[in-house]
Amino acid sequence: MTTAYRAACWLAVLGFLISCVGCDQATKHFAMSRLKGQAPRSFCGDLVRLEYAENPGAFLGLGGQLPRTWRWGVLIVLNGVIAVGIAGALLFRRRVSLLSFAACLLLLSGAVGNLIDRVRFDCLVVDFLNLGVGPLRTGIFNVADVAISAGALLLALGVHTAAGTTSAGCSSCGG
Repeated sequence: MTTAYRAACWLAVLGFLISCVGCDQATKHFAMSRLKGQAPRSFCGDLVRLEYAENPGAFLGLGGQLPRTWRWGVLIVLNGVIAVGIAGALLFRRRVSLLSFAACLLLLSGAVGNLIDRVRFDCLVVDFLNLGVGPLRTGIFNVADVAISAGALLLALGVHTAAGTTSAGCSSCGG
C-alpha cells in the first residue's frame, strides 16, 4: 500500500469521524435550542418523538444516580480511556477486517460525541430521539447512541462471522 493511498484512506476516516461527531453535535444543538422546555413533538403517527432530555447516566440512564465524582470517573475518564484504546486499535492494528474497522470507527465516533457533552455539560448528555409504537417505546437517545449501537452490532456481527471463517482480514488503512 502506497503512502499516498494510506494518507487518502486516513483522510477519509478522519472525514467520517468529523462528520459523525459534527452531526451528533449539530442535532444536540438543535434539541437544546428548539426542544428544551417544550412539549414532545410527534411524527409519523407517534412512531418518532422529539423530546429533550438530559441524561446523567449511561445507556438508559444506567448509573445516573451515582455520586457526581463516580459518574465523572466512569462516564468521562473510563469512557475516554476506552475511546483512546479504540483510536489506538484503529491507528496501529495492521490487519483488521473491514467490518471490524467500520465498527470501531462508529464506536469511536459515538464515544467522542457523548464525551463532548459530558465534559461541556457537567457529566450530562443531551438526548432527544424516541421511537415506538403505542406503549412500546425506546428510551430517549441521540445520534452518538445510534453510532455506538450500530458499531456494537457490526462488531458482534464481525465476531459471529469470524467464528465461522478463517479469513485473515484486510489491511484497512493500516499500512
